[in-house]
Amino acid sequence: MKKVISLIFVCLLFLQCGYQLRGTGAFLPPHIKKMNIPVFKNNTRRFELDVKLTQAVIDEIVARGKLEITGNMESADAVLTGEIVNFRVHPIAFSGEATADRYNIVIVAKIILRDLVNQNVIFSNTNYVFQQEYEVPQGTDFQTVESEAIDKVAERFARNLVVTILEGF
Repeated sequence: MKKVISLIFVCLLFLQCGYQLRGTGAFLPPHIKKMNIPVFKNNTRRFELDVKLTQAVIDEIVARGKLEITGNMESADAVLTGEIVNFRVHPIAFSGEATADRYNIVIVAKIILRDLVNQNVIFSNTNYVFQQEYEVPQGTDFQTVESEAIDKVAERFARNLVVTILEGF
């Protein structure tokens, strides 16, 4: 019985100290229920990077279930715009045959979240940098592996961005 009471006490203590699980934060104003996310502007030469990043951000927001995504700007409470400023892929490790087998992808974007109800900017980062490493196994096609890596980077970019926006990190 003492163990049960102790467990309840510890749980209540965590509730009182402001402890929250990741993904449950509410950094956005409570009146924002619908968000519009137009396709990010792509200022790079990387084909479809804008579509992949935009879709990944939409998917991440939908997965969290807190906001509805709307294609209609008039019905939106907020709009999230993005502009991809830079995209780079750098070799960072080489195999014994002097060929690159590990790369670093760097994406730099300008991200702005506007509250359309109160006409103010909720979040702005004009130099949002995200980077991720990936490997190219020997005997595989660089272009295929790079495309797959960009898909994974887009998911992580979106997760990181959405956590930053929704939870204020």
